[in-house]
Amino acid sequence: MRIAVVSDIHGNRTAFEAVLADLQQTSPDLILHGGDLADAGASPAEIVDRIRDLGWQGVVGNTDEMLTTPDSLSAFVEQSPQLQALFVVIAEMATATREALGEDRLVWLRSLPRSQTRPPMALVHASPESAWRAPVPESSDAELESVYGPLGQPIAIYGHIHRPYIRSVRQMTVANTGSVSLSYDGDRRAAYLLLDESTPEIRRVEYDVNQEVKALHGCSLPHSKWVARILDSGSFQMP
Repeated sequence: MRIAVVSDIHGNRTAFEAVLADLQQTSPDLILHGGDLADAGASPAEIVDRIRDLGWQGVVGNTDEMLTTPDSLSAFVEQSPQLQALFVVIAEMATATREALGEDRLVWLRSLPRSQTRPPMALVHASPESAWRAPVPESSDAELESVYGPLGQPIAIYGHIHRPYIRSVRQMTVANTGSVSLSYDGDRRAAYLLLDESTPEIRRVEYDVNQEVKALHGCSLPHSKWVARILDSGSFQMP
């Protein structure tokens, strides 16, 4: 069985349509989403509606949780006071995205589970215990095994960090999907993961970044110029 995992779309319709075109070529048997569907993009409602129309099952991401449960952002900020200024910006963007989505879409986001299991793989957004905290590619084998071993599958897949990688860790494989939007690894292309039986592959997909930047400049999202800078550079920058 071939499974695709598409994560961290972040309201980027241009990148998402390019990924959909690539999926037509790779023709997986099953497509799952890894959360973070709507926030920080020009087309949050359109992305949620498209995912629902496609019938993709998936997991809740931290920004999905932030949109439906604003207190979750406040709780995370309390643990990271040094990033207070960043989270003020994120909260303002979330307020606008929440209004753009409307209650029906928020109810749907709220219903997303924390994990999906399709042997031999299990999917979470960040980690089994939290949609907000996840290991990075440089993490030790011991940390990866400690975090993802409890999923009980030989392949653990997650998103969240916007930096795709695949690691063999003792008796399991840990893979990060990368992100459809807002790459942080210096590569502006969209990314998703394709699992062919037990072999994971990171797919990188070209899309028209300039078109999405124009969409951001034309939308009402606060701090859209900051988001555009990240898209253009392929790396995280402070606002």
